[in-house]
Amino acid sequence: MAKLPLDETIARVEAALYAAGRPLTLDELTKASGIDSREKIKKILNELINKTKVIFKAIEIAKLDDGTYVFQLKPNYSPIVKKFASKPQISNSVLKTLSYITYEQPVTSKRLVEIRGSKVYSHLKELEQLEFIISKSAGRIKIYTTTKKFQNYFGINDLKSLKNSLLSAQPRRLPDGKM
Repeated sequence: MAKLPLDETIARVEAALYAAGRPLTLDELTKASGIDSREKIKKILNELINKTKVIFKAIEIAKLDDGTYVFQLKPNYSPIVKKFASKPQISNSVLKTLSYITYEQPVTSKRLVEIRGSKVYSHLKELEQLEFIISKSAGRIKIYTTTKKFQNYFGINDLKSLKNSLLSAQPRRLPDGKM
């Protein structure tokens, strides 16, 4: 492989992170860079992370817990710019299915069909393609759980705490059924 100028290598890493719209592995970034050294790519990534901290206020390059890297909007700015996003990556109906999986996991396909109807099968296919959920077969039924990629994407550190906070946020019903 021909030696590329450092500026070109950095530009290729930046371009890959920007265009991907998802976290990229070190191997993917190494391939995109045009060089064979994972160590050089790690060094470039660390420099880019530090540079974005100084230059940008609302966007960042972040190293996620699973070792992948992502170019993203800082989480605290998402609510502010949500109305400017042209198309959500996940439709509301698919997001609702994902929320049921998150809350009830591990959850069977049968239970999801009971809750969401037969359209859930297309939701499950989309969520598996996004790698937000995984399934295990239990006979003819599949059992679904969320993935580490899901947690990283949505900034969830602890599923138990999330579930507890959702439980405590629900309105309390009085014995006669009124709120």
